[in-house]
Amino acid sequence: MSSLFPSLTPNLRSLTWDVPSGIYSYIRWFVTQNLTTLNIHAGGYEFKFGPSVQSILSCIPMLCPSLSHFHFYNHKESGDASIALQRWSHLISARTEMISDAAILHLSNLPSLRELHIELHHIPIAADTQKLLQRPAFCALQELGVTCESLATSDAFFETLSIAPKILSFRIDEAEESPCALTASISRISNACAHSALEHLQILVFFVDTVTPISAATFQPLCAFHNLRKLDFQSDYDAHLDHVTLLQMAKAWPLLEELAIHGQHNSLWGDYPRLITPDGFVSLLKHCPRLISVAIVINWSAVDRRGISPEIPYQGFAHGALSYADFNSSIIHHITGIAAFLSFIAPKLEKVVVWGADYHFDHPDFKKHSTKWNDVHHLVKAFSIVREQGRYMALNAGVAVGDVGGSVDKSREDSASDGEYPSSSDQASSEFEEEE
Repeated sequence: MSSLFPSLTPNLRSLTWDVPSGIYSYIRWFVTQNLTTLNIHAGGYEFKFGPSVQSILSCIPMLCPSLSHFHFYNHKESGDASIALQRWSHLISARTEMISDAAILHLSNLPSLRELHIELHHIPIAADTQKLLQRPAFCALQELGVTCESLATSDAFFETLSIAPKILSFRIDEAEESPCALTASISRISNACAHSALEHLQILVFFVDTVTPISAATFQPLCAFHNLRKLDFQSDYDAHLDHVTLLQMAKAWPLLEELAIHGQHNSLWGDYPRLITPDGFVSLLKHCPRLISVAIVINWSAVDRRGISPEIPYQGFAHGALSYADFNSSIIHHITGIAAFLSFIAPKLEKVVVWGADYHFDHPDFKKHSTKWNDVHHLVKAFSIVREQGRYMALNAGVAVGDVGGSVDKSREDSASDGEYPSSSDQASSEFEEEE
């Protein structure tokens, strides 16, 4: 086969092919025996995945038998790379769209495969395939990404697996099942993955039914992954995570570095008062000393007050790592009190992002809430600078650092309005806090 199509670039080791189907056959002139990486983009409006394209794709493995990295992108329903995948025995990473049961079984036997991203067919894998996956499979796999359109498809795939990836990504699009079924599916994923191995977990869930919320119980099976470093959960409807469940998760993940739980709008705390409180947030920080990034909704009412409290919160606890916070659609009334609280418990906080335009621009109160939180972001940075200046002055004066910054003139605090603090926002409407 290689003699029929002598390569124009015999020393080529990496090839990305993104051309219309009409000249797809020319790929054979560029594929070489030395090729180790092949990326094929078979998408686009004009691309036709017909028999000729499938035939060419089937013969490519004979032209580059030592391929180790294969990425195939096909945005159409017809055609897949299953036949080609079954002819490579040295793959280290594979990314493809729809994949057959036979290709899954072949990949599961490869001793070198470390990274796999696949999209499952609409029809769940066969019972015979499930039985064959009961034996040791994907033994070297370190990263797995699975996309599907129904929980039934996902459940069938993970039902009998026993794998130990460090990174797992699970995405479900346009599922017609109720979100209530998600808990059982996550339990299956938890049972399939070695609890001590998983470090990064991403779950993207997009249902047709966007009315039923995700309950806090959905997250409990994830507590089994006690070495988890990163959790990214995204959905197009509300996830009701309360402080009790958050505390369970925090205790289970002492090595956690990034936590993000996003809904499309995320329930306003006024409607769901059992959402995470400042106490729950601080408990998370106490149990996860390595946490550098967090994205959750919080009910701030317990600390949402005018001015700066003279009391030192939480016996002087200060987290030493948190630098990024996204509080989604959390609502506040007084920017100064919130900013002072955040700067005290998270003195290294560099960025506060709330009411982002990507999710909330169409909300009638978007401008009001985003402006307040923008001011909080700038005040947190200002308070941190002032606190460091106070410590530096105290050290130079020979005063114990712990004696600095803990008290405020109560008469001034009682009479002060948040409007006395200059706004850092460019919008004039944010110069004074609103009373609501």
